[in-house]
Amino acid sequence: MKTCCPSCHQTMAVEKFKHRMQGEIELDLCFNCQAIWFDNFESVQLAPGGIIELFRLIHAHRDEPRQALSEVLNCPRCNEKLLHGMDIAKGGRFNYHRCLQQHGRFTTFAQFMIEKGFVRQLHEAELDTLKAQIGSIRCNGCGAAIDIKQDHACPHCKAPITILDTGAVEKALATYQQVEAQRSVRDVELLGDAIILREKQRALYERQSRAERYNESAEIGDLVADGIDLVCSLLSD
Repeated sequence: MKTCCPSCHQTMAVEKFKHRMQGEIELDLCFNCQAIWFDNFESVQLAPGGIIELFRLIHAHRDEPRQALSEVLNCPRCNEKLLHGMDIAKGGRFNYHRCLQQHGRFTTFAQFMIEKGFVRQLHEAELDTLKAQIGSIRCNGCGAAIDIKQDHACPHCKAPITILDTGAVEKALATYQQVEAQRSVRDVELLGDAIILREKQRALYERQSRAERYNESAEIGDLVADGIDLVCSLLSD
């Protein structure tokens, strides 16, 4: 299904990322507005590996020109006006625009990176240093200009002033990579348990069949074949 950007109304790019359960999840991205449309619950369905993949994609498009978000943002599913909202994560406060009909939410790349711990808010001392060197900056939330000598947050979308911190990036990447590795090992272990259980069920069935038909030879179990068969059945679900 084609998704139009809630801000610029251009067709959003569809990218696939790892799902936290199995398979992949498709996300809609607008590189002109540097934002993501998450259908309902998609943001929490990303696997740690998927978050890393998305971070790398955002990084790859970091130098592309960005336009400010429109004053009015509309849901790409029902066309109703999106409501501005805020939440708190480990990286600090982040904002987004959500559909009141629960179709999803629209989040800029920078706000997504705050949510996932790649970006942090500036401390008071860092803000004071920045004020002495720079008069205004562009908001990572909506793209509007912020006069940092007067405002500590965007006057339009209320997004705090943030910075991409290399330490925060390294810490977040290490955490997601560790969780992804543990998740992959756990998936393999669960698959192995399922194959063994299936083989036990096959052996039980064969014993019952031999008891009923003593002269008929039984099949020999094949763990590899069973594993391939089970993986295919899981992928097709």
